[in-house]
Amino acid sequence: MSNYNKTPFFSVFGKLFSGWNNIIEEINSKIINSKKDTYVLTIECYQGVNNDELISNIKNLNSTTFINSQDSFYDEDIIRKKTAPDVTEDALFGFMTRLTFHDFIDPIKLKSVRKKIKEATGLVIVYGNAAFLIPEKSDCIVYADMARWEIQLRQRKNEINNLGINNSDEPAGIQYKRGYFVDWRVCDKLKQELFTKADYWLDTNKTNNPKMLRTQIMLNGLDAISKSPFRVVPFFDPGPWGGQWMKQKFELDNCKPNYAWSFDGVPEENSLLLELDGEIFEMPSINLVFYKSKELLGEPVVSRFGKEFPIRFDLLDTIDGGNLSLQVHPTTQYIREKFGTSYTQDESYYMLEAMPDATVYLGVKADCDGDQMIADLKYAKETSSEFDTEKYVNKFPAKKHDHFLIPNGTIHCSGKNALVLEISATPYIFTFKLYDWGRLGIDGVPRAINIDHGAKVIDWKRDTKYCSDKLINNFEVIGEGDGWREERTGLHKNQFIETRRHWFTNTVIHHTCDSVNVLNLIEGNEVIVESPTNSFNPFIVHYAETFIVPASVNTYTIRPYGASEGMKCATIKAYVRHKC
Repeated sequence: MSNYNKTPFFSVFGKLFSGWNNIIEEINSKIINSKKDTYVLTIECYQGVNNDELISNIKNLNSTTFINSQDSFYDEDIIRKKTAPDVTEDALFGFMTRLTFHDFIDPIKLKSVRKKIKEATGLVIVYGNAAFLIPEKSDCIVYADMARWEIQLRQRKNEINNLGINNSDEPAGIQYKRGYFVDWRVCDKLKQELFTKADYWLDTNKTNNPKMLRTQIMLNGLDAISKSPFRVVPFFDPGPWGGQWMKQKFELDNCKPNYAWSFDGVPEENSLLLELDGEIFEMPSINLVFYKSKELLGEPVVSRFGKEFPIRFDLLDTIDGGNLSLQVHPTTQYIREKFGTSYTQDESYYMLEAMPDATVYLGVKADCDGDQMIADLKYAKETSSEFDTEKYVNKFPAKKHDHFLIPNGTIHCSGKNALVLEISATPYIFTFKLYDWGRLGIDGVPRAINIDHGAKVIDWKRDTKYCSDKLINNFEVIGEGDGWREERTGLHKNQFIETRRHWFTNTVIHHTCDSVNVLNLIEGNEVIVESPTNSFNPFIVHYAETFIVPASVNTYTIRPYGASEGMKCATIKAYVRHKC
């Protein structure tokens, strides 16, 4: 039976209001106790909440006036025009918006709604996206939040709309792109302001099963997490090349044909779970990044990246599956100019498991004719014919614990029969697929191929010799002692992420060095993470689990635990490279 923990949580103290009856009772009590003739209750919503569910239950408060913030928005055609430069015509990629909710609100409509609020008596409820900006003053604010992974699932079922438009019938990929480049950026700007202004925080991730906390309880939880090792909630997704290893080892849903991805270290999209007296409150883990940036990331990292979590861990399962798409990631200059993102997706493949025939495609061959390769790629796309990958691209054998470095501009993909721990920078959707082996996506539709983008960023100097010398297993012993050895495994000098592997049978001391540390247990069944000063509770980690150690922890130890005691274990650690 697997010991991989699919629902990690962090225990905090406080009262949880579970279910609509308890939530309505608590809010109603606050309204009654105020003894005000006119009371303005604001329900601010993240994009993707179930409006029908929330509105039907909130109306049980028996308001005299109900205002939907959508009534203050510009008409849909105007919003589409305003967002068009950021959404773009590209099938996959847009531009990181600079818009805020103020760009969605029509000042003429807002004036009319505010007049209605001023003239109202009794309970006034203002509900929806940007609801906080509608009344001039609120007596109580509830923030209805949800994680981006749940938003994506609802998009796939055509259940929700993007901000200010009715588009639930559009393809999920189009909704996701608009969410990624526009909606989530707009919502996040306002959310950060409400951490210190909202009275309650509402978990809307599970339909008809809401949970609510007083905001201060949630912030207390975030403060505690920022001082301790923790895990975010992993989520798993099938794909056209997906394998069977995770399904079997992690005991996942057998009804799915495969699992291609495990996102076990992507705070932009993962959730955090708070446990209060046996009940669970779910919130986006990006809340921690926003609220406790310096404690989590470290001051040098915040200075460089702002309130963004720059490191991403995920698993790619091709065991009994297929090759990933042949791909390349943009250069920093290209991603900045074309998509408005300040850094690019440098990455690496760490081989967590590998069958005897596992391989990695990496870099071009020494005699590669770049023009002919691009022409052949375009021909394969246009005619749905086979591309002779091995004519142009190196194919290296891969075994367990190999580490392949993939700086931007390097053509690459994992072959079948491997479980890859992908360690990368966070801008994770900027993959230019060049060839997808003639297959359809999981939805039965061909996946988008981006040869025009890719051709502009391929580094043709990353040839066979370069890859062999600089990108494969560049291991260097940094230090060793009684029962431990530390090795530098990368990344490439062009990449900002440093990775260190520790082999150990005894306790190993780690230092965060003013950077968030992201780790995975790559060998061994179980280890325990501890504080030499007892500043956090002991934290247990199992094989293949990713965990995060905030910069504020400073010093921590890791040692074999349970069934792994006395056995050789190993972790790989990533952090933002700087002098330490």
